[in-house]
Amino acid sequence: MAAVVTTVHGQVRGRDTEGVHAFLGVPYAAPPFGANRLRPPQPAPSWSGVRDATELGPEPPQVAPPRTGGPSSGASEDWGEIDDAFAKVERAASVEECLNLNVWTPDPSAAGMPVMVWIQGGMFEISSTAAYDGSRFARDGVVCVVINWRPGAEGFLFLDDGIANVGLLDQVAALEWVRANIAAFGGDPGNVTVFGESAGAMSIGMLLAMPRAEGLFRRAILQSGAAQHTVPAADARRIGALLATKLGVPADRDAIAAVSLERFLGAQAELKAELLADPDPDRWGLPVVATNMPWQPVIDGVVLPAPPIERIAAGSAASVDVLVGTNTDDWRLWSVVSGVIGRMTEEILTGPIATYGAQSLAAYGLPVEQALAAYRARYPDATPGDVFATVQTDWWMRIPAIRLAEAHAGAAAGTWMYEFAWPSPGLGAVHALEIPFVFDTLSPDVPLFGPMLGPNPPHALAATMHAAWISFASDGDPGWRKYDLADRATMRFDTTSGVVPDPRQWERALWSGIR
Repeated sequence: MAAVVTTVHGQVRGRDTEGVHAFLGVPYAAPPFGANRLRPPQPAPSWSGVRDATELGPEPPQVAPPRTGGPSSGASEDWGEIDDAFAKVERAASVEECLNLNVWTPDPSAAGMPVMVWIQGGMFEISSTAAYDGSRFARDGVVCVVINWRPGAEGFLFLDDGIANVGLLDQVAALEWVRANIAAFGGDPGNVTVFGESAGAMSIGMLLAMPRAEGLFRRAILQSGAAQHTVPAADARRIGALLATKLGVPADRDAIAAVSLERFLGAQAELKAELLADPDPDRWGLPVVATNMPWQPVIDGVVLPAPPIERIAAGSAASVDVLVGTNTDDWRLWSVVSGVIGRMTEEILTGPIATYGAQSLAAYGLPVEQALAAYRARYPDATPGDVFATVQTDWWMRIPAIRLAEAHAGAAAGTWMYEFAWPSPGLGAVHALEIPFVFDTLSPDVPLFGPMLGPNPPHALAATMHAAWISFASDGDPGWRKYDLADRATMRFDTTSGVVPDPRQWERALWSGIR
């Protein structure tokens, strides 16, 4: 019989599948529409009776990811499937209770189980819980929670009006819901681990530095994302004004909130297209040009009082155990998705930012000729597209992860580091590939990630990574020695896994002093 759990807002009935209880689409905050549109999350209303929680809830309004790549990249025979998988991330723009979460538990009547809260990625532009099944964590004694939160301009519009980063505040509200309710599902509210990938991991990098998030989690796992990439307030304010101009309304929160969702999302999509077509740093700001992401966390002085990496170095997360890592070929995936890997030339690599935007090495602050020579020496057979993908991996993922580990290594809590190195056939160890291994959901039918796995993914590696994440969430020990500045121990996950000391020494030297 399906279990019924009593939360602080009312009772919910889930579904029971092979001994795992799932409670889906449970609201953690009020609908972010009407008077709540574009504003910080408000408490969820209570309900009477037993609420059905057997189906995924609605998703926040969002723009579909562009389909700009294709077979011209020559990177994978499975391109069509991969492109389709990314296109399917976006579902219809939803309304009402889109600030919801899903819970998987082995036994709601138990007590004291570790809790893991997943914050998914999506370029700060998409948010969908549909691709993440927490049942394997529940099978292995963990209460797993997956949350929705507002992406895009809905979550990160900045007008310098005292409201900022409401997408991050959504995540805080979800964690507050976990603290208040998770014991009713068998979890320990004092033993919560947040884990996430890409924009989800970057969000966790922000949470580690946010006063509002202090005390809401004991541990953090950051997969291919860290605490470095943010947008200065001046750039974010300029982009907010550009959106208002495109909508034909004043740069005022109430005026923008009064615009229909359809028109709002259309203008947001047009703005992104303009950024990609005309990546002028004077118009958008260099951080936005380099990331191609107009909507992301803003240093506003309150929600994010200062650059997160600086606050972490100063001890804002001193009591939080941190596990951080990247994939060997992380950003190669997006070079394939965009088709850039097949179109890149030496001229583009070394050209001006205003012409080539984030495709130019200069966008990353590198001394172009010196950097190109260093990468060519390290990878002598690399095409220009290969070099570009590796530079982006370093700038986007690898160097920020190392800097987070360095900043946190002196904290009272522990720091651990990993690298995921198993290569997908024809692609490499690309962005997001580690997720089905962490969730122990290796199958070609897994939404989004299945097409990247190939015909024979190593199930033993999935068992190893999944167990390491559970061990870390349980007691703070993933199974290898801590990261410190003398040894820089890094677990490299592959068909044969093992600890490697300081595996990225030359990259650290090349990128020293470059943000």
